[in-house]
Formats: sequence, structure tokens, C-alpha cells
Amino acid sequence: MKTKKQKRQGDFQKIQLKVGKKKPKADNATNVNFRSKAIHLPEQLKHADSGPTTHRQLDIKDLLSKLHHINSNIKQGALVGLRELLSAQPTLIELHASAVLSEVAALFTDKDGSVRAAAVRLLRFIAQCISAERVAPFFPLLSAHLTCAMTHISEAIQEDALRVLDVLLEHYPGLLSQRHTVLLTNFLELISQKRKAGTGQDKSGKGGFALTISTNRSVTAQQWRLTVLLRLGSFLQAVVEERPLEEGVTSMIGLGMWAGEKGSVTSVDVSWEEHVFGKGRIQVFENSGAVPTPHSTYRLRPDSKAVAGMNKELCSAETVQGFAGTLVPLMLEIWVEAAGGDRVQTDSGHLLSAEAMALMFQILTILQLLRRLTPQRDQQDILDAWFRNSYLTDFKHHFMKNFPYGLLEVARHRKKADGKRQQQVATGTVAGGNVEPLALNVTLCQVMVTLSLRGQDHVEAEDADWLGTIRVFIRETLSNGGKLSSKHLAALLEVVWRMIVTQRSRGEAGFLYFFFFNKGLLNLKCSFSLSFRSRILARWLASLPVQLVQLCSRNPQLSAQLLETIHPAAARGNKDLLQSLQKNACSIYDPQEGSVVVLPVESQKRLVQILHFLPTFPAELLACLSQVCNTGRVSASLATMLIRTIHLRSPLSGWSSSSQDVPVKDVDYLSFFFTTLTGFSSEMLQALQDTDEDGLMPSSTLSPLSVFTTTLEQFLHHWDVVEEVCHCLDTLGSRAQCFDVIQNAIIKNLCGLVVVPDCVCAAILRCVPRLLDVNFLPSDTLLHFLSDCCLSMLSLLLQLEQSARKRDAVWEACFAAMSTVPRLLRLVLQSLHVGDLCEEELPVLAQILSLLLQHTQLRNHMMANASLLQHIIQDLTHFYGGETREQWLTDLLYCYSVTLSGHRANMGMRDIY
Repeated sequence: MKTKKQKRQGDFQKIQLKVGKKKPKADNATNVNFRSKAIHLPEQLKHADSGPTTHRQLDIKDLLSKLHHINSNIKQGALVGLRELLSAQPTLIELHASAVLSEVAALFTDKDGSVRAAAVRLLRFIAQCISAERVAPFFPLLSAHLTCAMTHISEAIQEDALRVLDVLLEHYPGLLSQRHTVLLTNFLELISQKRKAGTGQDKSGKGGFALTISTNRSVTAQQWRLTVLLRLGSFLQAVVEERPLEEGVTSMIGLGMWAGEKGSVTSVDVSWEEHVFGKGRIQVFENSGAVPTPHSTYRLRPDSKAVAGMNKELCSAETVQGFAGTLVPLMLEIWVEAAGGDRVQTDSGHLLSAEAMALMFQILTILQLLRRLTPQRDQQDILDAWFRNSYLTDFKHHFMKNFPYGLLEVARHRKKADGKRQQQVATGTVAGGNVEPLALNVTLCQVMVTLSLRGQDHVEAEDADWLGTIRVFIRETLSNGGKLSSKHLAALLEVVWRMIVTQRSRGEAGFLYFFFFNKGLLNLKCSFSLSFRSRILARWLASLPVQLVQLCSRNPQLSAQLLETIHPAAARGNKDLLQSLQKNACSIYDPQEGSVVVLPVESQKRLVQILHFLPTFPAELLACLSQVCNTGRVSASLATMLIRTIHLRSPLSGWSSSSQDVPVKDVDYLSFFFTTLTGFSSEMLQALQDTDEDGLMPSSTLSPLSVFTTTLEQFLHHWDVVEEVCHCLDTLGSRAQCFDVIQNAIIKNLCGLVVVPDCVCAAILRCVPRLLDVNFLPSDTLLHFLSDCCLSMLSLLLQLEQSARKRDAVWEACFAAMSTVPRLLRLVLQSLHVGDLCEEELPVLAQILSLLLQHTQLRNHMMANASLLQHIIQDLTHFYGGETREQWLTDLLYCYSVTLSGHRANMGMRDIY
């Protein structure tokens, strides 16, 4: 009998395995030797009404059903899935517009902020895909949910409601403007609360609205009110812009206009025989094309809760007054609260912070839109009178007291809270804060001038203080030289025109209007060419040159303003203005009474600049311009600018001309430059031949020409003009041809003269050496005339004692001629006959020779004519051959010996080397 130990050892006995033998299979081993086949059931997983799905296999019905889930994350995911699905399948938007819009609109008041944000994003996407006509049947539902969100007790939902309003204003302004009866009240409730009559908050006992302050918002009270006012301004803008502009139709927004009006019914004649075999559809409209009369009298909110006057259309002055009577006091309270903080920060009341400036700009914009709500002119006049009687005192006290306003720049440190605040409220506060002071001041002017009534003397006297401030602001704005946008210019024009219409004494306002038109025309950039298409503006511009001729020096200030308008218009190539300028050019540039010589320097400069844009320069005009350069009534710098302008307009200057009608003909060009070079016309030179004035130096052996001495100012002015003429002629292509023309002109017009002005002699002596070509030999007639000019000017040089600059100019001209023109110095020495001179002229001759010998660059030329020079000195020495010798002769002999010894030394050095 076995024991328990033996039995246990038998049950767990280890099996000995031998090498090379297979391991026996276990008793519970599974047999895998079998085959299987796959069964495919593709139709089993299909739905009967399957459609497009998201990446999570959710169709549009599943997503819409998840929008009712209690979990916010599921609702947010469903909204994201809807946007994904609708983006991939745009056709689903049209098919399921009703369901999608109703479900999305219901989430405007969801308690979770992420769900509301996702709903706004989805609404924005849908609005980009559906037109206003398609959304119109569902828009009352959207408006109802928007109203609930705007009037919700939660401040966060109110903030998101403004985002929804932005989407609807962007894509459906026409539909949204039809709901103004309710929405305007919602705007009031966002920034205020209604006070009950007889309570402690309302002392007047009439009830009304009072500003509210909530500490639960993510922004300050001032920023929140600015945000609301921004949306209110956009909404009123939509109401104004979406209103039809047809004459006789006051408004087609809402339902109130149909209460007392009946549409005219027109019969429609249809010839059915013409459409028997036709396949086209025939559309017959109700009331034969008249606007259908809606039969529904549904109101979203009972009239008892609306503001007084809000149950009617905004098409009459009484209706707008009902709304403005509540809104304007609230906006004034908002401004007083905002301006009070600024006065604490700075002593200057006209400096506003960026937020206060944005707030005031929105208040003024809303005031403008309130006036535009009534399209009829008579209704606007009634509304303007009501605003004046009700709020003129308040507007002058709160708005015009510190006008004009500027921006207060305050250095602020960056804080993390400010960045979070900007992220939390993605409203128009940031955009509204970027308001320029100019835009604010111009808008304030627009609002205030509408309060000035027409043609009432006592009213005009009362408004003189603040209207005068506006005039000063307009003048300073237009005169500061800054560039103004077309929008600002249009606003300023509206202000000025309103002042002209309303005031009886229109002298100041009329001048201000011309001042505006003059300055404003210069600042228009993009719209300038479009403005020139106006026939009225073209005629006005064409009349400006005529007015300039008539005004002349009678009103220099107004003439300067005319030129400021003519110049840019001519630069832009206005055809009518250029034709008028061409016609009146001789009168404008008359050297005796023209505007170019009687106006101040700045106006003269403007007239010279306008010359660059003239189409042509006839001979008569060039004659006037030449006298303008030489009369001395314009400065030398302006004269040189004028000469350079004529030079650049000529084809001879090197500029190619595509037209056969060149601005300046070659003959007229050379005639102008020669006349300007001489400085005297032919008539004036002929008149000098018979003159017997004190400034005339008689002719003699040492002065072959009788020189007419001009004043120092005239001589120096002409000398500067000659420099510019020589520079222009020197740049011409062929110097030989140019010199030939000038040579013939000198021979024909000057060589036969007996009396010649000193400035003419100096000009000829200055011009000929600069234009003389190396390979061109001047004629003997010209050389003899130049010799006479040199002797005459050298004799005059010894008599000039007071003017050092004139002496230098005369000597420079004589030296340049004798050292450059061949044979000229020899002719000068040959004309010096000692035997023909009187005793008083001998010292003058000695001084002339001493000057020539002392000049370093003339010594070689003098030594080249050593025989002539030696003969002249011998004659002088023989004439004074006595023991006593004059000092002038001693100085001459000393100069001659020094020059001769230096010349020999140089020759000796050259021989050595």
C-alpha cells in the first residue's frame, strides 16, 4: 500500500527527454490544421439616407443634434464639425439653411464663451456663402436671437452679441437696417438703464435713461461705451445707406411707411397669342409691379416698451427727435465723464488722449448720422433747428470750448493685463482709438455749422464767436502745407459752403471758399484728374490767368493764391488753363506792368516756374522775357532761372522733340539770347546815340567808343545774366556755328554804334572768348570792334575808384579777350599812337601799358609784340626826353625792364635745357 508521499511523487513525475527525440504533444494542444474564408457584407453597414460626413463619420443631422447636448465641449465640437462639413460641401448650406441658421442663432446666448465664439465663426462663414435674398426669410429669427443676446443679463454674452452684430452689418446691412425699431433700443440699454418716473434716481419725474457702470466686464466703462457707440454708428450708417434714393420716396425700411400711403396699380397687358407656342415662363407680379403690401402686423417687442417715437419710421423729424432726445443726453454724459479724467491729467483742455479722442469722434459721427436719417430737405431744416434750440449751448460748452483738439501723447509702460484685455474684447475699441486730430476737428466743424440757421442777423451775431474759430481753423489747416485726403477736403468744402449759404455777410465766407478751392486743389492727388473732367472747373481754371492780369499788384495776396492754383494745374497739363496762359502770356510777363515785375519775389518765382509748362514761346513773348531779364525788376537769380528755362525748352539744348511744333524756334532762340546778352534793345541803343547825359564818357584816341556808364546795380545784374547766357550758348552742339551767328549779330547791330553802354562792351568781351572755336578765325570787323571795346573799357577802368567789383569784372573781360582772341592784343597796341595823344592822355596810356605788363599771363603775349611795345615806349621817352622825368614814365620803364629781363631769363633757361 502506497503512502501519500509516494502518490504525490507519482503525479508530478518528470519525464526524461532524450536527445534526438521529438517532444511529445501536450494533452490540451490545439490543432491548427484548418482553413477559413472571409465573408464580405458591404451593404450591411449602409444607411438608407446616407450623405456627406466629417472625418469622424458624422453627417449634418448628427452634428445638428449634438448642438442640443448639455456638454459644452460636444457643442463646440459640433460647431467645428459643421464648419468642416459645410466647407467641403457648400451645397449643403442652401439645402439646410433654415436648420443651420436657427440652431446657430440659438447659441448666441449660450452660457459657455467658447461655444459662442465658435457659433460666431460659423455664422461668419455661412454669411460669406449665402446671399441676402436667401437669408431674408430666416432673418427675423436671427434678429430675435440677436436682441436676446444684446439685452442678456450676462455681460460676456452682450460682448459676443456685438461680434454677431459685426457679421450681420458686414454681410446683411439692408436686412439689419429694417430692424431698427428694436435694435436702436437695444443700443441704449447696453450703455444705460431705464429709470422709472417718480423714483429717487429721476428727480424730474419724467423717467428716462441713466448711464450704468458694471464692474464685471473685461474692459473699463469708457471703453465699453466706445465699443457700443462704434456699433451704433455703423448701424445708423447702414440705415442711411440702404435707404432708396429715388425722388419722392421717403423710406422703404420697415413697415410704418405703408400706413398712410397707397401704391398705384398699373394694368398689365399680356398678349396670350404670342406665347401659345412659347416655352418661356411668364411671371406676373402682385399689384402689377408695385411694391406688395405686407399684411403682417407682427412686432418683435410691444410698442409700450419702446422709446418715444421709435414705433414709427425714421423718415420724419419728429421720429428722429424722439430717439435723439434720449441718445444725445446720454452721449453728453459719456463725454463729460471721459473729458473729466483728461483734465485731471493735463492742464491743456484741447489735448485729448487716444481713447477720449475716439469717443468724441464717434459721438460727432452719430450726430451727423442722426441728421441724415431724414432724407427730405425741409425735414432736415426742422431737425437742425431742433438741435440748435435744444443742444447748441451744450455743444458750445462741451465741444467748442477747447477747439481745435490735439493728441495727448503719454508714455505708457506695457502691462500683461492690457494685452489680455485686448484679446478678450475683439471690438472696435482699438480701431476707434486711432483717430487723427484733423479728422476729429473737421467732423466737429461739420456738426456745428449745421446749427447755424440761414439768413438771420441776430443768429449770425450770436454765432460769431464759434464760427470765427472755425474759419481760423480752416485757414490754418489749408495753409500749413500738409497733404490732405480727398475725404477731408470734401468735408471742409461742405463746411465752407454751409457757411456761405447760411450767412448774409458772405464776403469773408466767399474769400474763405476761394481760399479753400485754391489750397484744396493743390492737395488732391488721386481725384485731381477726375476733377478736371468737370466743365465748370475747367472754365474756372481758364479764367485764372485773366484774373491775374486784372489783379496784378492791386491785391498781391490774392494774386499769390491764384498762382498757387495755376502752377499745379499747369504742371498737370490742363488744356484750358494752358491755352489761357498762352493767350495772356505777353500781358503777364510784360516788362513794365506785368505781374512778373510788380508782384513780390515769391510770386515772381512762381511765374518763372510756370514758364516751363507753356506750350510755345512766340517771338513777342521772348522779347518781353528778354527785357524782364535786363530791366533789373527781377533778381539776378530769377533772371538766370528764366534763361535756363528757355534754354531747356529749345531743341538746341539737346532734348529731342517728338512734335514738329517745337516750343522755341531756333531763330527766336538765338535772337532771345543775343538780345539778353546785349541788355538793350535796338530802339534803346539808337536812342543812346543822340543822348547827352552826364554819365556819358566822350570818345578819344584812347577811348574810340563813347561809353555810357550804367549804375553799379545795373552793371552787376547784367554781368550775372551774361554769365548764364554764355553758359547756355557754350553747351550748344556746334560752337563754330554758334560763334558765327553771334559774330554776324555783333557786326550787324553793334559795330556801327558810336555810343555803347559799358555793360554791353563788357558782355561782348566776356562772350566772344568763351564761344570762340580754336579752328575758327574771327572777321577783321569784329576784331577792330573788340579792339575799340578793350581800349574804351581800359580807359574806363582807370576812372573807376569806388566799385572794386565792377573794376574786377571789367578787367576780367578785357584780359580774357586779349589773351584768348588771336591778333586782338596786337590790334590794341597798333591803335596806340603816341603822336596823336594830348599831354593829359599820356599818363593814361602809361598806366594801361603798366597794367598789361604787370599781368603774368599777358607777359608772353606782350613779348610776342615786343617791337610794337618798344616803339611805343621809345615815343613816350622821346616826348619826355628832358632831365626831369615824370613818375608815371619811371614806373612804366621799370615795369618794361623787369618784364624784358624776366623774358630773357626764361629764354636763357630754355636754351640751357
